[in-house]
Amino acid sequence: MADLEIKSDCCEPAVQETCCEPEDKSECCGDGPGCGCSAGKDKQATTVEIREVVRERYAAAAIDAGSHGASCCDNAAVITPEQRAVFGSNLYEDSDRDALPEAAQLASLGCGNPTAVADLAEGQVVLDLGSGGGIDVLLSASRVGPTGKAYGLDMTDEMLDLARRNQQEAGVENVEFLRGEIENIPLPDDSVDVVISNCVINLSGDKPKVLREAARVIRPGGKFAVSDVIADPDMDDATREDIQAWTGCIAGALTRDAFEQHLTDAGFDEIQIEETHRVHDYAASAIIRATLPIECGSAR
Repeated sequence: MADLEIKSDCCEPAVQETCCEPEDKSECCGDGPGCGCSAGKDKQATTVEIREVVRERYAAAAIDAGSHGASCCDNAAVITPEQRAVFGSNLYEDSDRDALPEAAQLASLGCGNPTAVADLAEGQVVLDLGSGGGIDVLLSASRVGPTGKAYGLDMTDEMLDLARRNQQEAGVENVEFLRGEIENIPLPDDSVDVVISNCVINLSGDKPKVLREAARVIRPGGKFAVSDVIADPDMDDATREDIQAWTGCIAGALTRDAFEQHLTDAGFDEIQIEETHRVHDYAASAIIRATLPIECGSAR
């Protein structure tokens, strides 16, 4: 994994402005300063490489959770007391943790508690992007009640197996775990009321697509409410290019301004980004909320 380098940019913004035809700019120049017209395929390949590194890391974390506990933030995939202060199930209320299987708690890799800020209501349909061991899906299922439903989406078979075992142990019926990637959500348009996620969007190599997919599946008037890591504007290149820092939820994080811009581009409004606690010298955990306007329904 150490051989993979992730570059934050590869040409000056002024070069990007002249490298692409306007209708091709978003595809070939990417979502950063841009790497020129020849970079489109390179960006796609890097996204695939990132996905496979993340998949490998979290498969190991799922297996490890059965005996040790896990975190997205250390090389051994075992959460340390120091890391537990900023990542993991300690960020949930005692009453939430106590209601869930121990394996679901141990496999919690997040940087917050999105179910506590999503304002879930009886009868709603909620989707958790990157559901891992299922802690947020099971908590959401309890909040939306038997007339609602909670979906969990994960690309890692080991995490899905763990989540389904946790569901069975918890005796929760209104839950369905789906295999897939957050860049290509396997649900129809306008099919969920709320999208949540816990420290997962930063792991994607194509975050604008993740947010566009979230907007696609959310019903007009629905909510986006996630916990994620946001990067400081002065995060250094060495951190950005460190794949271990990427799988550790840091290197791939968007800045506050970039996250807000991508949400706006995806069609969201009423965007709120609230920092909760520091997780790195150059990054913080944040609660990110947004709403899909009612009028979006007629445009899709």
